[in-house]
Amino acid sequence: MVVVKTTRMASGPIAGLPLGKDPADVRRRIEAMEKLLERAFVIPGTKQAVGLDVVLDLIPGIGTTIAAAMGAYLAWEARNLGMSKTAIARMAGNIGFDWLLGMIPWVGAIPDFFFRSNSRNLKIIRKHLDKHHPATVTVDQVG
Repeated sequence: MVVVKTTRMASGPIAGLPLGKDPADVRRRIEAMEKLLERAFVIPGTKQAVGLDVVLDLIPGIGTTIAAAMGAYLAWEARNLGMSKTAIARMAGNIGFDWLLGMIPWVGAIPDFFFRSNSRNLKIIRKHLDKHHPATVTVDQVG
């Protein structure tokens, strides 16, 4: 008897992202969110990648709060994976620090080039997934 596992896929603007709760699906979703927030596009004439986190920081107050809420999604997924409270607290600290920096009107976008809280949080989650769910490991491709 062959058992085939099917994964429900999202439709619309997030088409192709799985909606399942298994660690492989979570990995794909959090990697997509991190890319959207930190590396969505490259500034023309440079090799500097930026995402919505920097763009939203240009809207004083509310933009930074929206970016922090989107970043909190990574911590929520980490909680659903059963990660330790210590790891989730580190992630919350990264989000909070990024939010505080972003609250500085206009200038707050500059630190986002150097302190990428979502990339740091992705690294924390990947470490957990690689240790506790090795079947989800993916090979990063350059490009």
